[in-house]
Amino acid sequence: MTSISMGTGRSTADRLAAIRGGVQPKRHNARTIAALTRNPGCARRAVLDTAGVDKQRLAAYIDFPARFGQSGFAIARGNAFEAQVKASGAAELVRLLRERLGLPIPEVAYDDLETVTGREKESPEVRYARSRALLLRAAAGEEDAGTLFDHPLLALEVAGQRVYLEPDLIAFQHEGRFHVVEIKSFAVVDGQADPAKVSAAAIQAAVYVLAMRQMLAEAGHDPEIVAHDVILVCPRDFSNSPTAVLVDVRRQLAVLRRQLGRMTRVDTMLAALPPNLSFDLAPDADGVPTRAPEALVEALRTVEARYAPDCLSVCELAYFCRAEARGCTAALGTSAREELGGIERVETALGLAKGELSPAEEQEEAAALLRNAARLRAEVLGTAG
Repeated sequence: MTSISMGTGRSTADRLAAIRGGVQPKRHNARTIAALTRNPGCARRAVLDTAGVDKQRLAAYIDFPARFGQSGFAIARGNAFEAQVKASGAAELVRLLRERLGLPIPEVAYDDLETVTGREKESPEVRYARSRALLLRAAAGEEDAGTLFDHPLLALEVAGQRVYLEPDLIAFQHEGRFHVVEIKSFAVVDGQADPAKVSAAAIQAAVYVLAMRQMLAEAGHDPEIVAHDVILVCPRDFSNSPTAVLVDVRRQLAVLRRQLGRMTRVDTMLAALPPNLSFDLAPDADGVPTRAPEALVEALRTVEARYAPDCLSVCELAYFCRAEARGCTAALGTSAREELGGIERVETALGLAKGELSPAEEQEEAAALLRNAARLRAEVLGTAG
């Protein structure tokens, strides 16, 4: 899966390029957008992702390496399975659509949109224009418009910036209705798959559904012709034999719309940051970044983060942010942060719970909850006075 994000305004694009340094941007994808929308109040992640900073490399250099990610073996297995499903004009996928989903397809037209001119380095604008033209022709029901579209380049507005998405999937059009197809290499065993992996795949597919719906709506078509049921293709019973199921992503779509709508525009965030802010990791002759880790940590601290424990599974900088947030009530999670609104530090919360501190007016409600919780805890432990 690959994708590319770019700024729409020159000044914003120049600023993001300066923040990134003299390297190619780390490209956005549905996974990063899904992670971003899980924590829309985190300006640090929004700025770094939009600028295309390599967060994994940055985190490792400042000694807070990420502890998640796919192994090389898992990536290779996923690529091999995807290639198998798409081989010979997606013949295996067509068989699944016919036999498993009851979609009769008398004729199938397959368009591979990975390249337009056959050159490797085509701009995302060129590829998006080609994908858009073909998908709009299909939406209009034009003759010979195609039914299977491999690697269509889609676009989505994220924090005021256009993000290009290149899914490793095929958009399928049948009788005027599109379906997003998501191909994953985790196994479906006895009709069951890992719920967490299915949930992650559903969120990623929902990003594509949303992008396609926005594109069709902007062109005057009914966005609902993109089905909310996506087709998830996985290996069956640890074999290489693929199987397909329908997954309803209406809930994920609603969450994505709400969270994207809550995000602050990146140009607004940039206006509040130091003009010389940079996370440039340009290496010296030995391949070591020329900037000291301390300088990068100082730069990170100028961009406000909104750490939550969930970040540990989706953000490369989460371990740095967790260390930074130590002692803050926000580090206890979203629920604790909301319940303790106005109380920033754990020691303050403990002091209020024990009656050692007098709450300010805006802390009185939370302080009453804390004192009640402390009383109940003491009763349970038998330590009440």
